[in-house]
Amino acid sequence: MVFNNEESLIIISQEKISIDIFFENLEKAYPKLKNENLVIDLLGFTKLTPYNVLAFLEISKKHRKNGKSFVLVSEKVSYNDVPEEISLVPTLQEARDIVEMEEIERDLGI
Repeated sequence: MVFNNEESLIIISQEKISIDIFFENLEKAYPKLKNENLVIDLLGFTKLTPYNVLAFLEISKKHRKNGKSFVLVSEKVSYNDVPEEISLVPTLQEARDIVEMEEIERDLGI
């Protein structure tokens, strides 16, 4: 796993592993990441399905309940194919924008 720290978030990507192993590694690393805004970069996975994205549902709910952003990035799966509880966008810039908007909303108490 590759961790890129940016101003208010961490972008997590993969290095030539399967989506299942990536998810397992994320679960193992999660205790260290639970207090950060996370962007999960899935752009490198060529065979990604809505089912693969659904694996992130519980961790997404838990993370958001903790008051932090959790955004998945993939252009292979449409946000229409996943539940509302999963924030899914096609580009890293859109993920950054969502994190920024959610930070503003939290600061304003919205």
